[in-house]
Amino acid sequence: MWKPTNQPTTPGRPGEPERPATPATPSAVSEQPTPAAPRPVSASTADQATVGKSLVIKGEVTGPEAVNIDGRVEGSINLSGNRVTVGRNGVVSANINAREIVVLGKVRGNLTASDRVDIRSDGSLTGDVVAARISIEDGAFFKGGIDIRKAGQKANGEEVKTSGSTETAAAARV
Repeated sequence: MWKPTNQPTTPGRPGEPERPATPATPSAVSEQPTPAAPRPVSASTADQATVGKSLVIKGEVTGPEAVNIDGRVEGSINLSGNRVTVGRNGVVSANINAREIVVLGKVRGNLTASDRVDIRSDGSLTGDVVAARISIEDGAFFKGGIDIRKAGQKANGEEVKTSGSTETAAAARV
């Protein structure tokens, strides 16, 4: 019996055209496991405002979002419950009050963070830092003072009492 050399390896049904060996349908592609992309620990970009390289802001920056600064900001930044990131191109001449502050660019001003301040290797900070935690990488520039405080601690070192003290303070004002 004679067999042709270009016969397909899997016999097809009569009357059906030959299909490629690897199906290219979208359902076959979606069935394959795809590794999940690593998610950043910080807020997503939808919850973060960005000051671009060419922007200059003079005045007060406040709001409920985290902010990434790659431009120039002069004045004050008050985002007490959020994160402020000064990007590599960012130049800030302002006092910053936030939950977390990351410095990759240049900052001239005092930083107050309820959680932490992180000065990366390319970062430059001239000013005082008040935070619960601080990290200064090798190669970073820092000139100023550091005051490490626990969360809820006053400037004189006393603990702030959260339970009961508001009732007595409210009664004292009345």
